[in-house]
Amino acid sequence: MAQFLYRVGRLAFRRRWYVALVWAAVLAAVGLGALKAPGATDEGFAMPGIESQKAFDLMDERFPGATADGATARVVFVAPKGEKVTAADHRKAVESTVADLADGSQVASAVDPFQAKAVSKDGTTAYATVTYKVASNDLTDASKDQLVKALDQARDTGLTVEAGGTAMDDGAGAGGSAEVIGIAIAAVVLLVTFGSLAAAGLPLLTAILGVGVSMATILTLSHPLGLSTTTGTLAMMLGLAVGIDYALFVVSRYREERAKGREPAEATALAVGTAGSAVVFAGLTVVIALAGLTVVGIPMLTKMGLAAAGAVVVGVLIALTLVPAFLGFWPNAVLRRKERKRGRIEEEAKDNGGTRWARFVLRRPLPVLILGVVGLGALAVPMTSLQLGMPGDEAKSTSTTQRRAYDALAEGFGPGFNGPLTVVVDAKGDTDAKGDADAKAAVSTISRKIGATEGVVSVSPARFNKAGDTAVFSVVPSTAPTSEKTKDLVTTIRDARPALESGTGATFEVTGSTAMNIDIADKVQSALVPYLIVVVGLAIVLLLVVFRSLLVPLKAAFGFLLSVLASLGAVVVVFQEGHGASLLGVETTGPIMSLMPIFLVGIVFGLAMDYEVFLVSRMREAYVHGETPAQAVTSGFRHSARVVVAAALIMIAVFAGFMGESDSMIKMIGFGLASAVLLDAFVVRMAIVPAVLALLGHRAWWLPTWLDRILPRVDVEGEALTRAADTPAPVPGSADQEAVRV
Repeated sequence: MAQFLYRVGRLAFRRRWYVALVWAAVLAAVGLGALKAPGATDEGFAMPGIESQKAFDLMDERFPGATADGATARVVFVAPKGEKVTAADHRKAVESTVADLADGSQVASAVDPFQAKAVSKDGTTAYATVTYKVASNDLTDASKDQLVKALDQARDTGLTVEAGGTAMDDGAGAGGSAEVIGIAIAAVVLLVTFGSLAAAGLPLLTAILGVGVSMATILTLSHPLGLSTTTGTLAMMLGLAVGIDYALFVVSRYREERAKGREPAEATALAVGTAGSAVVFAGLTVVIALAGLTVVGIPMLTKMGLAAAGAVVVGVLIALTLVPAFLGFWPNAVLRRKERKRGRIEEEAKDNGGTRWARFVLRRPLPVLILGVVGLGALAVPMTSLQLGMPGDEAKSTSTTQRRAYDALAEGFGPGFNGPLTVVVDAKGDTDAKGDADAKAAVSTISRKIGATEGVVSVSPARFNKAGDTAVFSVVPSTAPTSEKTKDLVTTIRDARPALESGTGATFEVTGSTAMNIDIADKVQSALVPYLIVVVGLAIVLLLVVFRSLLVPLKAAFGFLLSVLASLGAVVVVFQEGHGASLLGVETTGPIMSLMPIFLVGIVFGLAMDYEVFLVSRMREAYVHGETPAQAVTSGFRHSARVVVAAALIMIAVFAGFMGESDSMIKMIGFGLASAVLLDAFVVRMAIVPAVLALLGHRAWWLPTWLDRILPRVDVEGEALTRAADTPAPVPGSADQEAVRV
């Protein structure tokens, strides 16, 4: 591996113009493809295998033309204080607004609240439901403008008018200012680390080029592969972070080799052969973690994981080819200014902050280990009360109309009104056997029994399809959509199904956004352990090959579990329990996004293994060159600590930038990832890892003989390269040269 990458680095250095032109051509080709490609489709949030999804599919089949996941808007009208919305002038304004809302090419229906009896008991609040023929992402600007215009005209009449629902989603994701903030902080960190504008700019430039290639490729393939508009969010976030880090490690090793007196071409080749080997294996662990998201069984998540894995592969390829090509163009530009002026490159000091910290840990490994494990364990304790869900409009800022509509409906109709359950009754078998009358009787019985369940406020009249074999009705709980009592209610209704089915001959399923969120949370929780087993198992095998040690990979996996559980605990403390939430601009706390644990495990595992490979590979390199275990730890920190710290700070900056977004879910993802990287890099890798290695001594690098024979040998430390580079050429006529000839 190291020798192959050595040749790749030397070739990229010598053929730099060709390498640069190839990457420019690739960027131009995928960019042109992205410009000409059809827009991304929105296939909805499919979740195979859960009851809510089966009910949606049944509705699509039995109610043709009525899209089960079509966009909806719930427009709420609130009368001025002391007045009623049923007053003549207010009623006229509401009816006029509903008529305007119904007049749209993509509108399926707009229900008058006075005809549908959608008026609160005190007469102060009413709502109109607007249903669209297409999903929210397929709404045209004209349809959205029409909705906004109707709301503004209604407000001019003196009514308070707000709107919620999927039609109000702006489709905004992480982007814009988040990336700018992350890149700006990364630039400062790189400048402080390298002391050179060129050295700081090179990783940023190559990372941005890599993200450009990845995002353009995703846009080009979005239509044929059915990728949604959200697929590229994770790819952009990770592509930028790992792109900077991987280039950082190669440039850092290049400067180190130049300090040893190597010529630029040789230093570049050695940097790619050594640091590049670590980049390949680190990138492979990230790809394994992301590709492993297929285990969860959520199509959207699978596509996001594979797209992000592709972005990581692009980042690795750029670090191995384009970075050495740029070093060929400007071999001295990445050096410090004083080194360029003197014409002499200073070798790294034998004693720096990394070595001093390593010696501190080596002197007291047990206290450091206990403190680190206990600290992370304490942070992980709140995770035991983790509640999963999908925060909706209630989690948005009070400055948004969606949140105000949610609050108005909760005040006027009760907290459960914002999350009604949809019951789909399949009476086809009953219809075939006895007729429509018996089907209607079966639906009436099911509706009455569910309505009598404790925790149900009301049940709407059933709506039948044209064939009369399927009915749909809504069930309004007494509690909020994210309440545990609502989850218990869904379970109670489903548990009563066998008795109702045997008595009526009809079957039913519970769906709706609230039930869907409950089912998603249950599926994610059940998939988390298999996902962990697959990803951690594959990574342990990979690290066995890299480090040729049994205990180092196990220690790496244990440290990762500590950091990810601690970061989940921190997310629970802030976003579920509300401690410090106001500092992040989070106005409402609630359940943690269902996909958050999977995101954290997948992404953070890959990044944690990055730091493990980069830091411990330098220790292994020193150990195989004859240093004692303690000396190897110190050497690893001397060469890698500053770079790993810089890489971690860059990751934290990129992820923390997303905490500035207005969407609470994006805030949650940014906070979770930033805290996980912080804990893993600075507590696990910088404290627990050296403490464990110090306590294990030579045993840390032990590998059973039978396993040593089975595992393939991969020279990730570049031992052969370093030995060849450090061996002086034989003097003509010497015994060494004669031996070579023989």
